[in-house]
Amino acid sequence: MTEVTQARAFGFRPLYLQVKESLVRRLIEGSWQPGQIIPSEMELARELGVSQGTVRKALDAMTGENLLIRRQGRGTYVAEPEESRILFQFFRLVPDSGERSFPDSRVLRSKQASASREEAERLKIPAGAEVWRIERLRTLEGAPLLVETVTLPAARFPGFEALTEIPNNVYRLYSQRWGITIAGAAEKLKAVGASARDARVLDCAPGTPLLHISRTALDLAQEPVELRVSRCLTERAHYLAHLR
Repeated sequence: MTEVTQARAFGFRPLYLQVKESLVRRLIEGSWQPGQIIPSEMELARELGVSQGTVRKALDAMTGENLLIRRQGRGTYVAEPEESRILFQFFRLVPDSGERSFPDSRVLRSKQASASREEAERLKIPAGAEVWRIERLRTLEGAPLLVETVTLPAARFPGFEALTEIPNNVYRLYSQRWGITIAGAAEKLKAVGASARDARVLDCAPGTPLLHISRTALDLAQEPVELRVSRCLTERAHYLAHLR
């Protein structure tokens, strides 16, 4: 089958995007696991019946989205959530000094509950469905930085109650234990005043200005799997985003 014929079989959108979708489907289905080396461009091109250049373009797009990692002289691997650049893809608070570091975490409480209307809408689950809510304090260099509430649909995380501890890098936990890869997120930011509880946890005065970040994290199929609401001190840190 020629590449033109293959393009017709795939449809009329750019062929590399359709090849990319085909390869992403392998990640969704678990055919390629985090940390696994994938076949070479030549092997994939032969298998899919397209040119090596088309495969390279698809892999470049996946690398740009942090789904794959290229390692010089070793090949292309499925990205793992502990890769530093992936961690910082989802953590945007930077000390005013400019030196980036990933925060430590301490779980304040964790419980199962019924989803609120907002949680149900954001997570696309039925109203009142069971969810897990985890509240964590996150610190940088020992100083409080933010308090966050993470909400997970219980149906997507069976056996969550059996965890003896919740690690700092929960995205790695989702990947390793439940095969859920966080591929993207949508965030909404606004300013709020610290509540009485936020003030106690963050060691600040009630009403202190905080950056409120509401994030919906999406899996490889673009389905919501996590709602995270963070209230952040910004006296010594700022939110950084690079726009293209």
